[in-house]
Amino acid sequence: MEVNEKIAIDHGLKKEEFKKICDLLKRTPNITELGIFSAMWNEHCSYKSSRKHLKNLHTEGKKVIQGPGENAGVIDIGDDDAIVFKIESHNHPSFIEPYQGAATGVGGIMRDVFTMGARPIANLNSIHFGSPQHKKTKNLLRGVVKGIGGYGNCIGVPTIAGQTSFDESYNGNILVNAMTLGLVNKKKIFYSKAAGIDKPVIYVGSKTGRDGIHGASMASAIFDDKIEEKKPTVQVGDPFTEKLLLEACLELMADNSIIAIQDMGAAGLTSSSVEMASKGKLGIELDLSKVPCREEKMTPYEIMLSESQERMLIVLENGKEKSAKKIFDKWNLDFAVIGKTTNTKKIEINFNKKKVADIPLDLLSENAPMYDRKWKKNKLPQKIKFKKENFKSLKLGDCLKKLLMHPNICDKQWIWEQYDHTVMGDTIQKPGGDAGVVRVHGTEKAIAASVDSSALYCHAHPLTGGKQVVCESWRNLISVGAEPIAITNCLNFGNPEKEENMGEFVECVQGITEASKYLDYPVVSGNVSFYNETKDKGIKPTPSIGGVGLIKNYKKMISMELKKEGNLILVIGKTEGHLEQTIFAREILSEKKGPPPEINLFNEKNNGLTISKLIKDNLIESCHDISLGGILIAASKMCIKSTKGIKINNLKNLINKFEYFFSEDQGRYLVEINKDNFKKVEKVFIDNSVHFDELGVVNNDKFLFSDEINLSIEDLIKAYKDWLKKYMVN
Repeated sequence: MEVNEKIAIDHGLKKEEFKKICDLLKRTPNITELGIFSAMWNEHCSYKSSRKHLKNLHTEGKKVIQGPGENAGVIDIGDDDAIVFKIESHNHPSFIEPYQGAATGVGGIMRDVFTMGARPIANLNSIHFGSPQHKKTKNLLRGVVKGIGGYGNCIGVPTIAGQTSFDESYNGNILVNAMTLGLVNKKKIFYSKAAGIDKPVIYVGSKTGRDGIHGASMASAIFDDKIEEKKPTVQVGDPFTEKLLLEACLELMADNSIIAIQDMGAAGLTSSSVEMASKGKLGIELDLSKVPCREEKMTPYEIMLSESQERMLIVLENGKEKSAKKIFDKWNLDFAVIGKTTNTKKIEINFNKKKVADIPLDLLSENAPMYDRKWKKNKLPQKIKFKKENFKSLKLGDCLKKLLMHPNICDKQWIWEQYDHTVMGDTIQKPGGDAGVVRVHGTEKAIAASVDSSALYCHAHPLTGGKQVVCESWRNLISVGAEPIAITNCLNFGNPEKEENMGEFVECVQGITEASKYLDYPVVSGNVSFYNETKDKGIKPTPSIGGVGLIKNYKKMISMELKKEGNLILVIGKTEGHLEQTIFAREILSEKKGPPPEINLFNEKNNGLTISKLIKDNLIESCHDISLGGILIAASKMCIKSTKGIKINNLKNLINKFEYFFSEDQGRYLVEINKDNFKKVEKVFIDNSVHFDELGVVNNDKFLFSDEINLSIEDLIKAYKDWLKKYMVN
């Protein structure tokens, strides 16, 4: 096939990009070379619209071993232990084929982690769907959840936490973000940088098929009515093979045979070979006729672009081929020597004794496009003045029950009960709390992890929203007694060629950077997902933040369940009564305008560190951060978790009660303390200039406030737990 401009455009390249390729090569590329360029120059692999801004992220910290640029980030948790973790998107495939799209998203992120020598110990996810009334939402939700559970459960890694939301902006483009944590000895971390000349390049895992071709390029595609035609671009996963691959790779890693290792993820053999050689400033020569294929007459183009799952590329020490093959034979996996490292700084590809591609590697990496796209600054919306008449007919109890039933607040047990969250036997806080927690096996340490996003805040004002989602992650880890260490991010946005969308991205990144730097909570890995739109309608900006923290002694872990009748409940942090962009304003007052809650980074840090000190001193019985829905929602969840109640005090100097109970002011927590410790706790708060209110007292079975709320725990449970179950059954 003779390559021309039209064929290049069909591959997702711009007209000017194709011209640049021809100029750099000083010739027209053949079809295999064009396929390689299209894969390496798309958004997913080259980050051509985002690289300029991602460079500004805060990525360094005392406990950071590896920041962005590798398969995953790595942090030090002491005693030569390290945690490897990353979050990544699989949005487009999951919308086209929800089961396989979600399943292979989980498989892909786990390979990123164990590629670095780590055994996966926990999975998390952040999944976002269209309006519950939309005709596709229910089936997409069902398929995605089955895909996540099907893959993770089969490979035997617990899913310990997650987040689910519904919004009409996802009607035509759902989001599926998967996160994995792995445990590794920090002296035995493996990297993807190739080294040495004439070192054997090894293909291991499953055979290569035609599934997933152009999967990476599809990440830069905009959907239309012909979306069903893209199903062949969705990869097909096999978790049982992945389990074998995991064990085989870890066994080989123990043998000190590996120089470099890379998962064949997006863009398959193309990206893995190019990235390994480029990082090592070497060349690589491949013989595609030696690649194990499961389909007949596959072309070099197809072999290089296939995204068949459960495959790895390895650079071995010379003379280690036989012993390595023995390991993979034992695990019934394909093993083939398909090439070698060279000093040419080129990728040279042969097939049936003919050279089919010859490209200098710097053309694929250093010379990949980097755009400084135009972007539009977002103004902070004007505040809304709510009038007394807005609240006149409202009853606190009715409002509370209605919000507990809301799809974005209600219990997600229907989802997480389909995931195995106890396999491996180290999960000590299951889904449904502020963060999932797993023990580091055989030690007193535990790892806490959460995943958060806030599209509504980011849509209203991206700079503030970017800060908020980092702070929310920080609070979730603080709430379980963990020291927050680092984050990974998955940045989901619309078309970057539109100034409004690019502005949302730039300012969200600025907000994330500002908050993570102030909190000493660096970004160590991540992913950007652009072009999340269908028929010119994009999603709300949705940065997902995966946070990881350390609990030095798992016996110090805190949960949100109320512990004892007579204990005091305190609100930590000042309540100003901010209602704009809250779920209360949207669902009860039908008001969608206004700014998101202000972020005060000093208060966030100061409040969080003060609570951490109290937890270490055994002065806090339970804790829950105040976020979506405000104080009453947070208090209700604590009651539901423990089947205990709270009697709320007749609070002095109360601002408008609806503003107090349903505002989403940031930097706040609910904590339960023993009344005998009140003076000690009070002193700590005063000494650290932390504002607190005495909210109420734990009781046995009622949720009470004056004569306005009188609800049994059964009433709260019914409101909170019924919606999703009924929705999925009907």
